[in-house]
Parts: sequence; C-alpha cells; structure tokens
Amino acid sequence: MPQGVAINEDELKLVRKQFDSLLQKMASSLQAEDKENLEKAFSLAVDAHKFQRRKSGEPYIHHPIEVARICFEEIGLGPTAVICALLHDVVEDTPVSLDDVTKMFGPKVALIVDGLTKLDGTYNLENPDNPQAENFKKVLSTLVTDVRVVLIKMADRLHNMRTLGAQPRHKQLKIAAETEYIYTPLAHRLGLYNIKTEFQDICLQITEPEIYEDLKNKLNASDEERSKYIIQFIKPLKEELGKLEIPFRVLGRPKAISSIYTKIKSSKISFEEIYDIFAVRIIIDVPVEKEKIFCWQIYSIITDVYKPIPERLKDWVTTPKGNGYESLHTTVIGPTGRYVEVQIRSERMDEIAEKGFAAHWKYKGIKKQENVFDNWLDNIRELLDAKHANALEFVTDFKTNLFSEEVYVYTPKGDMRIIPKGATALDFAFEIHTDVGYHATAIKVNNKLVPMGYKLNNGDQVQVVTNKSQKPSEDWLKLVVTGKARAKIRSAMKEERKRQGEYGKEALERRLKTLKLDFEENVEIIAKHFGHKSRGDLYYALSNEDMKISDIKNFIIENGKISFKPPSELVKSSPITEELKKIQQRPSKQNRSNILINGEPADMYQYSLASCCNPVQGDDIFAYLTTNAGLKIHRTSCSNATHLLANYGYRVLKADWEDNQLSNFVVELKVSGIDSGVGVIQALSHEISNKLGINIRSFSIEGHGGFFEGKISIFVLNKDQLNQVVQSLENLEWVSSVERTDKKFK
Repeated sequence: MPQGVAINEDELKLVRKQFDSLLQKMASSLQAEDKENLEKAFSLAVDAHKFQRRKSGEPYIHHPIEVARICFEEIGLGPTAVICALLHDVVEDTPVSLDDVTKMFGPKVALIVDGLTKLDGTYNLENPDNPQAENFKKVLSTLVTDVRVVLIKMADRLHNMRTLGAQPRHKQLKIAAETEYIYTPLAHRLGLYNIKTEFQDICLQITEPEIYEDLKNKLNASDEERSKYIIQFIKPLKEELGKLEIPFRVLGRPKAISSIYTKIKSSKISFEEIYDIFAVRIIIDVPVEKEKIFCWQIYSIITDVYKPIPERLKDWVTTPKGNGYESLHTTVIGPTGRYVEVQIRSERMDEIAEKGFAAHWKYKGIKKQENVFDNWLDNIRELLDAKHANALEFVTDFKTNLFSEEVYVYTPKGDMRIIPKGATALDFAFEIHTDVGYHATAIKVNNKLVPMGYKLNNGDQVQVVTNKSQKPSEDWLKLVVTGKARAKIRSAMKEERKRQGEYGKEALERRLKTLKLDFEENVEIIAKHFGHKSRGDLYYALSNEDMKISDIKNFIIENGKISFKPPSELVKSSPITEELKKIQQRPSKQNRSNILINGEPADMYQYSLASCCNPVQGDDIFAYLTTNAGLKIHRTSCSNATHLLANYGYRVLKADWEDNQLSNFVVELKVSGIDSGVGVIQALSHEISNKLGINIRSFSIEGHGGFFEGKISIFVLNKDQLNQVVQSLENLEWVSSVERTDKKFK
C-alpha cells in the first residue's frame, strides 16, 4: 500500500462529509448500537489509513467509505456489513490486528473481516499453487459461512473498477481479466445484474477502448430519438394499463454497451442493424399473491396492441431462474416495425433483480423462495469438501457453478432440477446424489437410453440406472461439465489410486526395513529424488510398476537417512527474475526487436508472437513467461488473455511496441458477402493489392447459395494499415462483413 503524506484537516472534513452522507441514508434502519459501532469503525479506519493514499493521490479512507456505501445503497446490505466494509482493509494493510477487531466489534465482524483479508505473505515458490487462485479460494470458501464476505468483496471490486483509471495499463488489464474471469460470473450467479453489467462494460472499456468509445458515442447520439420512441410506444398502452387500477411505472433503458458488442460479434451485424437496442420495463406494485395474474394481464394488453414474437417469450415468473430472478419477458414489433423487448415485473421482483442475493433474504418465505440459493450453496459445500490438487483446480470447478444459461430438467417423479446449459446426463446423475453418479450404469432420457455424455435439453425427463459394482473411470471426466461432477469423479479416482498405492507402500516399507531405516524419515527424500509431488504419487508409481524398488540405488546412509549421490537435479520453481535470466540471449544488431518488455528490447530474451492471436504493431499486447518456450506476446483481446491474466498474473510482463520500427506482420481476414458469380476474387485482390499496395500471402474462397466466404492472409506494417484494409473492404457494397481472425494460415 503506497505511503504518503498524512491526511490533512481539509481532507478530513471531506471524508467526514462522505461518511455523514452514508449515515443519513442509513438513518431509518439504524439502532443506537449500530450507530455507535459505525462511528467506532469509521474512527478506527480513518486512524489506521491516515498515512495511506490511493494511486490517484486521494486519501485511502475514501475507498472503504465508498465500498460501505455500495454495500448499503447498491447491494442492500445492513449495518454489520457496512461496518465490515469500513474495516475490510485494516488488518491487511495497517498495524490493526484481527484480535483488535474482535475486541472492539465481536467475533461476527472479525470473521467477515478475516474472510476479506488476502492470504498472508508473497508467492511461495516452494508451493506450486497459484497465489491469485489461493486468494480466490479463500474468498469463495466464505460463501457457505457468511455470504456477506463475497457481497462486500463485490462492492470492493466494483469501486476498484470504477477508479481503475489511476492504475498503469498493464495493471488495468490484469484486474479486468480477474474481474471477467471470476467476479462477473459470480455477480450473475448472485443475481447482482447491475454490478455484473457494469463489470462487463468496464472490462470492455479496458480491453477494447476504441470499440467501447464508438458504441458509447452511437448510443448517446441516439438517446433523444430513443426517448421519443419509448413515449410513442407506451402511449397506446397507458389507457389500457390504467384500467387495471394498480400502481405502475414504465422505464426505458438501452442495452449495456457490452451486451450490444456481444450481439454485434455473435450475430455479425452492425450497430444500426440491432433492433432491440433498448428494453421497456413495466413495474407494478401489487400483493405477492396477485403478481402472476397481473403480469400476464399486462402481457395480454401489450400483445393486443403490438404483434409479439412468440419464440422470444421468457416466463421467469412461473419458473424463476436459479439465481432468484423473476420477470416476464416478451419481444414485440413496435411502431415503425422496430423490435422492442418488454419486461414485466412487480416491485418485489425488481428489487430482487437489482439487489440479488441480499434482497432474496428479505423476501425469504415468500413464493417458496427458500430453495433458490440453498441448492446452489449445498453444491458449493460439496465442492469445498472435495479434495482438489490445488487452488486453481478448485477455482476452475467453482466457475462451472456460475453458469449464465440454464436448462430445466425433471426426475421420473416430476421434481425439477436446474442445471447449466450444456450439462450432460452424467452431470444430472451427480446432481441427484454423489452415490447415484458413482454407480450410474445407464441413463434414460424421455424413456430412451442415451450415452452418458448426452447433452440435456429443457423439459427432458431423466432416469438413472445404477449398479453398486460400477465405479467412475478417468474417461468420465470427458463426459461432464459441472464442477460438482468433475470434483466427485476426481475424488473417486484419487481414492482408487490411493487404494492401489497401498501395494507400493508395503513394498517400500519392506525395502526400508531391510536397510534398517525409519520409514517416515526417508519416504519424503525418496519421493523428491524421483520427482514425485507427493508420497501418494510415489506409492502409485511403485504399485503400477512405473517405478521399481530396484530403482532406489546409488545412495549412502548418513545418520539413519538416505542421501543420493550424485545429488538429485530436481526442477524447482524459481523466481520470475531467475527464469528471465535463463531465457536471456545476445541481442541481434541487424534485426533489433520492435517490442519492449518492461521497457527493454524484447530481443534480450527468447520470445515469439503467440500464434493463438497473431498480434501486429499497434495492438495492445502483454508478455507471458511460459515454462518452456520463453516469452509469448499476446494481444490483450486474445481468447486466452483472460485466463492467463486472471490465473497467472505473476508470470505476465508489460509489453509495448516501439514506433520507429518497420516489420511485416501476417494477418488473416475472413470476408463474406454476396456472390455475384463473376469477379469476386479479382475485385478483392484489386482492392487490396492495386489500390492499397498490400501484399497478399494466401487467398481461399468458397461460394454457395449466392453467398461467398473468403480467407485472405496479408502482410501489414501495423494496426493502422490493417484497419485501412478492413475499412476499404467493408465499403464495397457487396461485402457484408470483414473480420480479423486469431489464427494464422498454416
């Protein structure tokens, strides 16, 4: 944490004003004891952080106060969570200890603050676990003890994302990748839609700044027209809605910029071609027992006035989503033929949609809401109980529990289960019960036998046939997608491996007994010498005959311990600086690199451009230190970037292009459009080679049904020249899309 000049009187007044504003908003929900504890927490936080400043230069205390405000205002948490938010960094960054917090605020607050504190110490190179994954695991593990830890962490991350501009570019990319990897899907699963959307928008702003600004400007330019259209759309509905004699309000809001970009990419259309660029939301204030009736009445009114698109009807009123979301969605053809999405919900539903998990507890007991999160939390508990090889394996399994799309399937008795889209019949078996999964021999879907890897669809009825003698095999890991199933199969495999390893252990015990050596004192030495990560791996290798007892040779015995000669050349994790030294090379004077790594020429090291994304000069890039192939230069928008930056940030180095270098880069473009039957290849070649003077490396094209798709590999100097090619091709009236692919031509 940066140290700075102590907070001054003027700054203290601003901080106090910020805190008083929060107290005023909370006033109606505060008991006298709450107010006293809030004041104590504020005083402790101000004093603890008084010498600390953020990257922007402002006093650090602004951050915990803002996190506390987000917890109360935007997530809907109570006084205890607000106190913990004020204190969330004191144990980690200041001399205040957890014991101090316990004495002042009690064990409940201390437990939450402890959950919010990162793991102690820096990355331990003797431990192969990923430090980022370890911290993820610590926070995620608190879900089953006190979900407020994760909700406060969400608020903390949200404020950090909102103030990310003060951080250097390479830090922004790492933080955005972490957010996209774990916090965005977690926000979705907890029903925090506004926070999820803001995360996605800020991540897009960081990774694709030009695209973000372009879409933002287009949205702003159409804002006035959109407002007029919403008034026009709702006008014929208002009279009919008024006849229902219930309080209602109508909102019109555009899609999030990130959602628009996703649609542009997935549908391969332009901004102007997106019809449902905004949604109209009708919110009614009625008793819970009348919500469903009135929602459907409003749907009837809307579809009497405007023609609906039947396949776009989504009924989450009858069957809420797995994260508690309730709403009735339909898309209709509004005035001037534009598609308009309409969302119909009650005030209660709207609060759950806005504040997710926190609002769920407020309404627990209503409409059988108890099971909305309980089943999911049970799955998380089982996931935590399962043994994982490392924290990264846990986080990967956990991520599959954060699915955004769901499928509703049924047991033979008609009980409904919500599973992720893409889940298989074998996933369903483990969803029913671990033992059912372990012993599954055959699975029927809608009374027909299906393979275990069969992907389930909405409405499927699934029956699992079991046999006690059946056991999971390694192949089963390829047949499942959910974290629960993967963890349980791996756990079963480990148990089987452990059972088999007992034979190897017995053989080793006999060998050491013959040598009159203590087993416990020597087994670790032997395991390390032969490169095994654990005793269990050594035992399994011996029992499986991958290694033999006779291989244990060339040793001497000193003080009752085995010592191997010559010393084992074990590969140990070394600091990144040491690993960089290993890939240093003599720079070439003739072909000096046009890339800087941490400000130094890249040709000081063994490096190459990543083939997965094929960067060109001008692209935003970063360097990733691989374990055996030197440095790889990736685009920040690479399909692998989020995974690398989120999980291996400690192996990522800052990379930049130098302006004064000229090099040719190979880029592949995918061009599609209307096939007029003659001259497509000639016209494209003429545009690229003759008009723009760009060299074509290779060209392939296919035409069918009046439509063509071509792949053109070209040499460019930089991103600007590439953009010029793309724009020129897009301007051809018979070309519908030009897209840069991540792959090189082979």
